Amino acid sequence: MISINEFEKKCSQFLEELRIADSAHDLAHTVRVVASAKQIIETERADAEIVISAAWLHDCVVLPKNHPERDKASVLAADKAVEFLQSVNFSADKLNAIHHAVAAHSFSAGIKPETLEAKIVQDADRLDALGAIGIARCLLTGGDLQRPLYDAIDPFCENREPDDSVWTIDHFYSKLFKLPELMNTETAKEEAYKRVRYMEGFLRKLKEEISMQIGDKY
Repeated sequence: MISINEFEKKCSQFLEELRIADSAHDLAHTVRVVASAKQIIETERADAEIVISAAWLHDCVVLPKNHPERDKASVLAADKAVEFLQSVNFSADKLNAIHHAVAAHSFSAGIKPETLEAKIVQDADRLDALGAIGIARCLLTGGDLQRPLYDAIDPFCENREPDDSVWTIDHFYSKLFKLPELMNTETAKEEAYKRVRYMEGFLRKLKEEISMQIGDKY
């Protein structure tokens, strides 16, 4: 087995060569997920080799949010991850565990993580959807999909069900604010609540600025 530093360089090079055209799931996103996974490992008795490998490769296949087969992307990524790992002579006895961790990380896939390693990768990926970086990624995705920022009548879903297929900010309410309770580890849950509080502050400021521009309607 090659050293962890050399392995991570190979993963980074592999992802760069794929040229994934998704501004919210780029190499920088992967690097952050790996960093979060490493932090969670510090408090969990998990196989670091499986966690770090799966974290690096969890988005080696990305389909747009509005793609009809979006829910299959993580399984496709898991298959591709195993192919890559075999090409660098990775430990064969850990490939199945890594495949599962990659396949189960996705919210849309609906695959329950059955191992601690898979739970950590899922938590690390979900943390990157929260906080300041989560806001930025949400807005990037909304822009890519050409969705309006908010509903002019009820921007903050106070009197309607959120619909993030139409308005970008609705994604906070339909998914992102639910993530802390879906975290698998206490380390991730604690951090998730911190990041959600920041996002709530952002929405309060946004509400204030909208009200200043169009009157005290909201």
